[in-house]
Amino acid sequence: MAAQANMILVTGASRGIGAATAIAAARDGFDVAVNYISDAQAAHRVVQAISEYGRKAIAVQGDVSIPSDVERIFALAERALGPLAGLVNNAGITGGIRPFVETNAETIERVFAINVFGAMHCARAALACFARQAPLRAHALAQAADMRQPRAGVIVNVSSVAARTGSPNEYVPYAASKAAIETFTLGLAREVAASGIRVCAVAPGSTLTDIHAAGGAPDRPARIAAKIPMGRLAEPSEIAEAIVWLLSPAASYVTGTVMHCAGGL
Repeated sequence: MAAQANMILVTGASRGIGAATAIAAARDGFDVAVNYISDAQAAHRVVQAISEYGRKAIAVQGDVSIPSDVERIFALAERALGPLAGLVNNAGITGGIRPFVETNAETIERVFAINVFGAMHCARAALACFARQAPLRAHALAQAADMRQPRAGVIVNVSSVAARTGSPNEYVPYAASKAAIETFTLGLAREVAASGIRVCAVAPGSTLTDIHAAGGAPDRPARIAAKIPMGRLAEPSEIAEAIVWLLSPAASYVTGTVMHCAGGL
């Protein structure tokens, strides 16, 4: 009989929230496919951290905005680690911090290509993986008395509190892309719920990752901390805990939901 799915794929997992999620998932018993776009050394450090929990992992390079890369990422992940149990759509870029009027067309298109189209490409690939596992899942469900047991698969999309604030004068295209992700989460969740697939999102507030420096504003964390009701930015591990909870059987009746993890914003 085919192996029970116990592998998750995390996009953009070489750093920040993605890396923290991959490591937390390993701690909770998952094998992990660590997707990255360019920093192979960082991705392999995450793989090493996962191995310290006794779980299997693989680093898989690929750009989620390119459909052929997505197909290869999922194929390599399943070949190395077995059937897919969950997907975390974490890969994303801000496109830099500046007023919208100063943002060029190429930046807008790249932000949406990665943050929105990439998440959609990966979700389609995950749904195809889940569909291939449907007969095995049906057999397992027939033997299980507890309806909370894992069913057909889970997708967790990483949004942002920016979807509600709009991020004026900073990154309006990024905020718009995350609003699109939240609508996508709701629509897809309702479409696939009857198949036993859960689709949720986590909307972090400002988090202590290098996304600020990469966007051209390394001083941003210190500048905005006072605006957050809790008075500080999140650690990546705090966002990861919300994500891995949504992946778990503890969230068995949660779908079509955006969990805000934003320190009170």
